[in-house]
Amino acid sequence: QVHLVESGVGLVQAGGPLKLSCAASERAFSAYAVGWFRQVPRVEREFVVTVSRSVGLTYYADAVKGRFSITRDSAANTVYLLMNSLKPDDTGVYYCAATLDAGSYYTYTFEYEYWGQGTQVTVSS
Repeated sequence: QVHLVESGVGLVQAGGPLKLSCAASERAFSAYAVGWFRQVPRVEREFVVTVSRSVGLTYYADAVKGRFSITRDSAANTVYLLMNSLKPDDTGVYYCAATLDAGSYYTYTFEYEYWGQGTQVTVSS
């Protein structure tokens, strides 16, 4: 079982950047597909981006395409979410999630077995 820890709690002004990290307890973290989701109160958790295991195919939600970037550092067992041109609508608790499944894109919460505790991102206007 892999344990995920997000970091990068941030309060940032609109238009600014922020980088989140998702560190895994598992040495073979590259064997997991990883996704980022976000959530605001009273709204379902929303898909942001995913990266597949092994070859690292990526898929972004339309709302963040062109502004967010997901990368892996396999040596550090960490996945990063670099967020640029942030908007107030990007505010929420950001969660990373992981699955051992071997498909390309996982965009639904039920497709992930492992979740981090979440980290708050607040974008002020």
